[in-house]
Amino acid sequence: MRLIKSIALFVAIVIVLLAVPLLFLLGDGAERAPYDEGLLPWRIERLPNGASRAFGLTLGESTLADAYRRFGDDAKIALIAAQGESGSVEAYYDSAQAGPITGKMILTLETTQPQREAMLQRAVKAEVTENAARRITLAEADLQELRQARIAGITFIPSANLTEDIVEQRFGTPGEKIRIDERITHWLYPEKGLDVQLDAKGKEVLQYVAPADFSRLRDPLRAAAQ
Repeated sequence: MRLIKSIALFVAIVIVLLAVPLLFLLGDGAERAPYDEGLLPWRIERLPNGASRAFGLTLGESTLADAYRRFGDDAKIALIAAQGESGSVEAYYDSAQAGPITGKMILTLETTQPQREAMLQRAVKAEVTENAARRITLAEADLQELRQARIAGITFIPSANLTEDIVEQRFGTPGEKIRIDERITHWLYPEKGLDVQLDAKGKEVLQYVAPADFSRLRDPLRAAAQ
């Protein structure tokens, strides 16, 4: 009896794991629990002013407070900086629900260099990350003020592993492909403001910026590939 229960549990786990990547393949009209289709990772709306809307957030316009209303206020806020740099301020969700899709989400907030330098002066603590960058814990007053900061970019790391076929089906044919090394290839969609990083041995990473700002994603990749 225990063996039968163990086998049944194993089969159930396998079914769940197989179902996750299938969510990327199922048609938008597939029968499932209702959700906001605007939250789906491939639902990217380009706006006339050169901005875009993804995950229900308008890049360069929506604020961290808007993200809180969409995904909850449990994001971890920190200033991430290499030694000697003022870095960027990021809001990190360990698990964000994008319709039926789950994944890690990082919001890059619009801040000026003087703002970041002032935050560094008021910082609570700093720790070194695995890639030798510093993760700065900000003062409570700065955290409250950042609720009104605009979102400049979104990074989404789906729980499911994505194949090239799935990416092409959902996002279309990329405008450019940049191969960094044997593992990493970037599929670029300038008209969407999207960079899909395909990793042969790791997790795929989706980066969203306003199409008008796409060069800040593309230019470093071209330089790295040379």
